[in-house]
Amino acid sequence: MQLTDHFVLAELTFSNTAQADGIDNTPDQNTIAHLTILAMGLEKVRALLGAPMNISSGYRCPALNRAVGGVPDSAHIDGYAADFVCPSFGTPADIARAIVASGLVFDQCIQEGTWVHISFDPRARQQALTATFGAGGARYSEGVS
Repeated sequence: MQLTDHFVLAELTFSNTAQADGIDNTPDQNTIAHLTILAMGLEKVRALLGAPMNISSGYRCPALNRAVGGVPDSAHIDGYAADFVCPSFGTPADIARAIVASGLVFDQCIQEGTWVHISFDPRARQQALTATFGAGGARYSEGVS
């Protein structure tokens, strides 16, 4: 199912973990509506970056979110978030800085080490964060490094 010019439902719901663990990651109609909002936001990011993006994680049903260690209130569960890279543009830090500086309306943009997390939750908090990972898990600081 084509959601926008460059994004399809299958791309935003595919998960190696779901496939390996036999988790049904099929979204309901309400979540598909949210994924369409996500895809429209991703189109804007793609235009900003001027290159295709590689989506590593989009929608996660609650069972999949638990299996990958996602936070219980993750925007991925509602279909508003995606994790991605765009190697032809630059590093995840370069990407996150470009998104934050662009004026694009988003809820969260998080530079998470080797990928960028972007959420288009309607709260549109413009929250820019950097994740650092250690023995105690991820810690988030304001701003993009």
